[in-house]
Amino acid sequence: MLVYTPHINNRIRYSMDFTGTEITGQPFVVTDDIDVFTNFSGPRINYSKEPVATNEYWIKPHSLLTEKGIHTQSITVFETNGTKAFFKTGGDFPFDIFAAIFYLLSRYEEYLPHRKDMYGRYAHENSLASRENFLAVPLVNQWLFSFKDSLQNKFPSLPIREQKFSFLPTYDIDEAFSYKYKGWFRTAGAVFKAMLNGNWDKIAERRKVLKGEMQDPYDSYEWMDALHEQHQLYPRYFFLVAQQTGKYDKNILPDEAAFKSIVRQHAGKYDIGIHPSWKSGDKPELIKEEMDLLEDITGIKIISSRQHFIRLTLPQTFRYLVEAGIEEDFSMGYGSINGFRASVASPFYWYDLEREENTELLLYPFCYMDANSFFEQKYSAQQALEEMRQYYKAVKEVDGLLITLWHNTFLGTDSLFKGWRETYEQFIKEVST
Repeated sequence: MLVYTPHINNRIRYSMDFTGTEITGQPFVVTDDIDVFTNFSGPRINYSKEPVATNEYWIKPHSLLTEKGIHTQSITVFETNGTKAFFKTGGDFPFDIFAAIFYLLSRYEEYLPHRKDMYGRYAHENSLASRENFLAVPLVNQWLFSFKDSLQNKFPSLPIREQKFSFLPTYDIDEAFSYKYKGWFRTAGAVFKAMLNGNWDKIAERRKVLKGEMQDPYDSYEWMDALHEQHQLYPRYFFLVAQQTGKYDKNILPDEAAFKSIVRQHAGKYDIGIHPSWKSGDKPELIKEEMDLLEDITGIKIISSRQHFIRLTLPQTFRYLVEAGIEEDFSMGYGSINGFRASVASPFYWYDLEREENTELLLYPFCYMDANSFFEQKYSAQQALEEMRQYYKAVKEVDGLLITLWHNTFLGTDSLFKGWRETYEQFIKEVST
């Protein structure tokens, strides 16, 4: 596919690369030479203000991709082809799909002034997807389906990329055990707190676990392994290896033999990545230190990550990750509500909007996290199952990649999460059939 545009810049190249790869399997070729375009005999898209040739597919551009700097955009959402859209212009498609995709994937709105949530993160309520009620929809993939059909009607010989739905379960191990290997100081503090709150059952449970009379409530690793083996799943794990504990960094320390054992067991079976500590958000040099620790434990080069608490600020967080050597990040989702933060169910490369640069950091968006359902949305296990089913259906309809985020804590035997293990098992069975 050849695309003509009078002026080529990084924004245009980025959008053409993503769109072309998703539809045909390779980036669209872009030219600013009108003679090359008019003499081209194959499928071609005119991305300019006026038609220029016969048998072309014309998309009249919005100004976003040729602008410089970051500015508040005037956006009017409308309905077309059964979906919501914006940047209505003219031509053979109802809106400028290239600009709209760029707006959502670049997370343009997150560079604008906005309200932050209690953890200092971009509040999902700021987003266009939240305001216009398409947060639960992989809107970009829906657009691509319509665009692909429209292009094929114009150019029946256009090669189309074969896509199939896929499912990738992922896990954050940020608290490997509930009671074990915490050390006497943390254990004594926890017992004292439980006494003040009258949680005598928890004290008794802790005693049994520490005496070896029952399994730690967060030790769900063998159960998870059996589930993956039964359904032939190959998940990803992200380990928190904070060198100091704190309010949000509660894992056992990485020099603990039991922790090293768990990490090595998983690294021998699955792909693993770093779960940068909360503290690394204030001291980014810790990211590389924690990666080095994880590499020392496993003997494997670490190239993937997911932010603890989804603590993510653009563009700084991704720049820090790139500088540390991260090539894949799985943080593109909200830590306050489930849904599609970038309105997409496909991996995509991060675009540094401030520097106007495409990067080699590949982002894998997740749309469901257990903690969002439980702590933020206050769902029951059954409601969570229904929610996951909705995301499964939405992603499968567009042959996308469904990424879920769970924690070992939810999949153990802690009474707080009673019924959630069974919910997850039921969902896995349904997705894997």
